[in-house]
Amino acid sequence: MSVMPAMEPNTTVSERAVPERAALRRHFLMCRPEHFAVTYAINPWMDPARGADAGKAVAQWEALRSAYVALGHEVSLIDPVEGLPDMVFAANGALVVGGRVYGARFTHPERHAEAPAYAAWLRDNGFRDVLEPRHTNEGEGDFLTLDDVILAGTGFRTEIAAHQEAQEFLGRPVVTLRLVDPRFYHLDTALFPLGGDNVAYFPGAFSPGSRAVLERLFPDAVIAGERDAAVLGLNAVCDGRNVVVNAEAAELIGTLRDRGFEPIPVDLSELRKAGGGPKCCTLELRA
Repeated sequence: MSVMPAMEPNTTVSERAVPERAALRRHFLMCRPEHFAVTYAINPWMDPARGADAGKAVAQWEALRSAYVALGHEVSLIDPVEGLPDMVFAANGALVVGGRVYGARFTHPERHAEAPAYAAWLRDNGFRDVLEPRHTNEGEGDFLTLDDVILAGTGFRTEIAAHQEAQEFLGRPVVTLRLVDPRFYHLDTALFPLGGDNVAYFPGAFSPGSRAVLERLFPDAVIAGERDAAVLGLNAVCDGRNVVVNAEAAELIGTLRDRGFEPIPVDLSELRKAGGGPKCCTLELRA
């Protein structure tokens, strides 16, 4: 794992050498939010009395998909299922690594039917090695894949036993991180990979021991403040150079730009009413 060299005395952050970032083409699976609504509350972001505007959510989602296509990424679509308003959050549907699929098993009954829908799509589209898990987990919501390790969240949705199950099935080392703030109920609301060997994260979302693990693994991480985390600024997608990120996360966007990344701001404020952002809408299909 690469570490940035120490700055020379009297060298400002802005004068530090900025590495050249390279974008890698990705394959994403998304689900158009035709049935999106906030009719129940299973996380602190959701308020059925406030509701949500499905038309506005679709328009914002279309802008997100267009951003991916403009960056050269491949986007596949799964058909939305009526009665599953959270199916738009495709990241929760599975974890796909090396062509193998570790399926989801949702915590809340309102979302149970999403897991077989995503597993069926993946089987029908060439992913034959699909494990139906024994343990509760919510896919890439709590599993984030880097070059040498998978970071796995627990504390609200995904059982630690699922971390062990995923490691055995995928043959990749899995590092457990405990989430402690209910606003950040999935790992992908508090941390995102920057390429394959670094991350950005909000320390306040994690237990003291997990913060220490992150500091040890990623000494050059981008550290986000609470203001940016509170608009789900860390629910972002990075292809190694470009970072598709919620537009309200202004300080984080500036920091990313200073570090040589190219932020692509998007507005997903309507989907945020259900606790989702760019990453929640995006399942990466890693062949």
